[in-house]
Amino acid sequence: MNIAEALLYALKDHGVEEIFGIPGDFVLSFFKVIEESKILPLYTMSHEPGVGFAADAAARYKCAPSAACVTYGAGALNMVNPVASAYAEKSPVVVISGGPGAGESHIGLLLHHQAKTLDSQFQIYKEVTCDQVKLDDPLRAPGDIARVLCNCRIHSRPVYIELPRDMVFEPCQAVSPMLPAPHDPEALEACVDEILERLDKAKSPVLMVGVEIRRYNLEEKVAVMARKLGLPVVTGFMGRGLLADVDAPLLGTYLGIAGKPEITRLVEDSDTLMLLGFILSDTNLGVSEKQINLRKSIQTFDGKVIIGYHIYPHIPLNSLVDALLERIKGRHDTESTPKPVYPCGLEADEQPVTPTDIAKAVNDLMGRAGRMPMATDVGDCMFTAFDIENTDLVAPGYYATMGFGVPAGLGLQAATGRRPLILVGDGAFRMTGWELGNCRRYGWDPVVLLFNNCSWEMLRTFQPESGFNDLDDWHFAHMAEGLGGDGIRVKTRRELYDALSRAAATLGRFQLIEIMIPRGVLSETMSRYAHGLKRMRAQVKKVT
Repeated sequence: MNIAEALLYALKDHGVEEIFGIPGDFVLSFFKVIEESKILPLYTMSHEPGVGFAADAAARYKCAPSAACVTYGAGALNMVNPVASAYAEKSPVVVISGGPGAGESHIGLLLHHQAKTLDSQFQIYKEVTCDQVKLDDPLRAPGDIARVLCNCRIHSRPVYIELPRDMVFEPCQAVSPMLPAPHDPEALEACVDEILERLDKAKSPVLMVGVEIRRYNLEEKVAVMARKLGLPVVTGFMGRGLLADVDAPLLGTYLGIAGKPEITRLVEDSDTLMLLGFILSDTNLGVSEKQINLRKSIQTFDGKVIIGYHIYPHIPLNSLVDALLERIKGRHDTESTPKPVYPCGLEADEQPVTPTDIAKAVNDLMGRAGRMPMATDVGDCMFTAFDIENTDLVAPGYYATMGFGVPAGLGLQAATGRRPLILVGDGAFRMTGWELGNCRRYGWDPVVLLFNNCSWEMLRTFQPESGFNDLDDWHFAHMAEGLGGDGIRVKTRRELYDALSRAAATLGRFQLIEIMIPRGVLSETMSRYAHGLKRMRAQVKKVT
């Protein structure tokens, strides 16, 4: 066995089921091993950001690592932004980069793709990954691979593996998986005691769940825990799509002043808010109608628990949930929770399309044909997703990078075999929409709803006077045939209804529906959210 094969088998043992990548000279030998060994399937994309976004989405959906493989320098540095997004939002992406051979640093010449030094790339990736290794020693390689992949799973964050091109075929022992360090059972017991005591004394406790319950595959257990504790459940902005397939007392998504008033009051008036696997970010809590007192909350994130002034380090979320479930066996389930109501019943008339109409059309479709997993980009397409029935969703809700939606949707289909629905704006589509050209090779057939207002409309909401927010009309639907799919442009609700029905019935080719939306027409949720953010920023400016 050589280093390349040892790495591939180790990836598979740690839950990786696919590799997304783009070949380049520093990684050609490794790609040869990937292709010929068939240990893992390989999907090549068109641009490195698409590689990173696809791997990120696959990892999010499966609750397991996915791999992104690129060449040194021009490839790996081009993928830093997607990896930064995965780090911020806790997605376990394994970044594999080719690298210069061990002897190439001694030839006295700068190498192509080199930035400052040969190790510049390694140093840059230290900022956006939780562990790193350069496989330049076949004897150390098995242990180094085991450590890095173990940390990828433990922390649910990206890791970086650099494989020098002259090391690919070096003999290597198989990789034995490394077990995570055990937690302190006494600390865990004390932590559970304090949590249950707080909840018992609370008059209005609320459970607000975040992305970590998906990352660690805990949604079913958390649903049972919430029912037995009798806690109402909401998600945060980033957690939209959580608990979609389990029986949880889920009321909806907390969006502060941009959301439903009853959910806003429930969260902000709670005397014990339990934040489970929840990122304390501005997108999650930055539009609160009134200040949430975190000293009265229970915070569990990044392997620690904070209760008031007490901090319990090294408490894994899965161990905490298991311990809570064990302690509350005798409690009674909560009463049934009314399910959220989503807009439906699109009127197929000649009126222009609004984002709310798109949500209605999608809800009607899912009512007829069943739910589809969704990938959405940033902007009003993401806010429209909040009006769509709760379904499996991947979106960059915190890091908020443009260009995520299309390659993320392709990553979903590659990882699951399920046909996804992709929501994307025209600004983001210009960045990565061309990845749809890879669908024909792999038999992918996503349904893409392209919100086209010829504008960076979300930016316009914050700075309406700037002309640079205006974009040209590129007639994206006309380009679909050349990329291997079908495209149609719609302007009215009748046209939208007909196009979506045809798209759902047409399998085997991607379906691009370019929806023309007048400038300035926003979803109600995005309008409220933008207004809330502007108000909060104005208040911060006054204070400073």
